[in-house]
Amino acid sequence: MRQELLSLPKTLAEDVARNLVMVARLIDEDPEQAYAYSRIALRLASRVAAVREAAGFAAYATQKYSEALAEFRAARRMTGNAELWPVMADCERGLGRPERALAMAGEPEVQKLDKAGQVEMRLVAAGARRDMGQLDAAIVTLQSPELASHSVQSWTARLRYAYADALLEADREGEAREWFAKALEADKDGSTDASDRLAELDGVEFTDAEDENAAEGDIADEDVPEADGAVEDAVDEDVDGADDREVVEAAEGDAGDSGAVAADGERDEEQVEERREEDGLVTGTDRADRD
Repeated sequence: MRQELLSLPKTLAEDVARNLVMVARLIDEDPEQAYAYSRIALRLASRVAAVREAAGFAAYATQKYSEALAEFRAARRMTGNAELWPVMADCERGLGRPERALAMAGEPEVQKLDKAGQVEMRLVAAGARRDMGQLDAAIVTLQSPELASHSVQSWTARLRYAYADALLEADREGEAREWFAKALEADKDGSTDASDRLAELDGVEFTDAEDENAAEGDIADEDVPEADGAVEDAVDEDVDGADDREVVEAAEGDAGDSGAVAADGERDEEQVEERREEDGLVTGTDRADRD
């Protein structure tokens, strides 16, 4: 790529290089942003094969298969290199044309590929077979010296994983588990989810820590109203009891006051009568009534 950029003016080459670096940096984590950078590079230097190839991979990562295929074809015409043949065939699959992908697997270009490219082409061909409902043929397509080899190469984990996945779809669960385990052994950089697939087959369930915390929070929230209700009931009972006691005490106080008033009235009447007798104002009738 560096050699290709040297054909551009220095400032332009630097701008293109910066955008291509961003494409490479973001294509796995943020494909859409990588695609945006690739379009900038493409506008700046559409005659550079490396730019067309980068634009193709960015489009492929965002599932824009028609656009990706066009960019890969342009890059291949510029370089004459066959290394993009497998990804071009996979674009055909993405466009819903598995028969074209399968036809490409039998073209002479496949013989020009290195070992990694040939394994990639085998993976695409097996995928095309599965797309067409030819599951048994897909399994046979994956059976190869590369699959049986004990040496671990860059493609080993993906090849074993694809084979295990096809076996599982064919209801050959025991064999599938064996090959998922083999894929996991070869998967040093975590490019597959073989460990999760093994766990599923073994009936292991994983619980997200965030989900557990959310569930605990919901339980706590459900308990709070009940506790508040119990406290409120207890408070109401205390208040009602206090009110009842106050009413009783008030009633008793009123009764006591009434008795005191009556007693005071009787004493006052006696004192008046005594004064009237002393003054000679009491008649016989009054005495008779009093007696």
